[in-house]
Amino acid sequence: MGEDILKEAGITDYLVVYEYLGQSTAQDTKRATQIMVEQGCDLILFCGGDGTARDIFDVVERRIPLLGIPAGVKMYSAVFAVNPVIAAELICDDTSIVLRDAEILDVDEDAYRAGELKTCLYGIARVPALPGKTQHAKQVFEEADEERAKDEIARFMGEVIKPDTLYILCAGTTTEAIARHLGIEKTLLGVDVIQNGTLVARDVDEKTLLRLIEKENDVRVIVSPIGAQGFIFGRGNQQISAEVLKKTGLSGVIVVATPHKLRDTPLLYIDTGDPILDAAFGESIPVISGYRIAQRKAIFHQGTCVT
Repeated sequence: MGEDILKEAGITDYLVVYEYLGQSTAQDTKRATQIMVEQGCDLILFCGGDGTARDIFDVVERRIPLLGIPAGVKMYSAVFAVNPVIAAELICDDTSIVLRDAEILDVDEDAYRAGELKTCLYGIARVPALPGKTQHAKQVFEEADEERAKDEIARFMGEVIKPDTLYILCAGTTTEAIARHLGIEKTLLGVDVIQNGTLVARDVDEKTLLRLIEKENDVRVIVSPIGAQGFIFGRGNQQISAEVLKKTGLSGVIVVATPHKLRDTPLLYIDTGDPILDAAFGESIPVISGYRIAQRKAIFHQGTCVT
């Protein structure tokens, strides 16, 4: 459970406390965590998503701090560093670190099956933190004004969407409102592709996206940041990989978000896995927040925080 990666990285100063046979499961994660607790560890650093965070929390609760290196499919919880590099900073800086409460969340699977995105609180963990370097928990806004704002964004996007252009609609309720305005049924947590008012592909993966955009001259990506966390790329839409963005071009990225979401999202984050591509987005990006209304929002970059 991670030893092969340590060997590849040339790290030799470690102790294997648990071994398993075959493919690891949630029970293996819990057993390994229990042994770490018994051996008196000070921090549990894990690589994964919300499911791994829940498994570890089941064992440690609030007794031992934990910190996630973001590498899962779902990362709605507040126990993750913004990116792997910052995770390293957090565990190496023992002078400025403070412990704070952090929500462990997960998607309400029953609500999701019914076509509604809800997050549920699983527990409150203790997490090492530096200002601006641990993500906030995802928030889901359900106020009436919020729904009106989504409708206004959708109405504006309906006017500016161009014929013959291929549009990639990322996950979320705001992009779903755009699809609904166009008369298209969108997957709530998936990535869909539309063109000329028609659904081209539904709930696509990276491979399918690369195939679809290969023959297109004009491709746009419509994305909404994860509520309160502020991630545009790298959380919840891993299908939009660095390779996909290199082919579509950064000028084709359209960010949409309601004013309420933007008020609770101080900075936007990008973590495609390609630091050069991340930096190419610049210091800020315009965000469509209403009918013919846009706000320019600062982007967090490693080593600097532009406000």
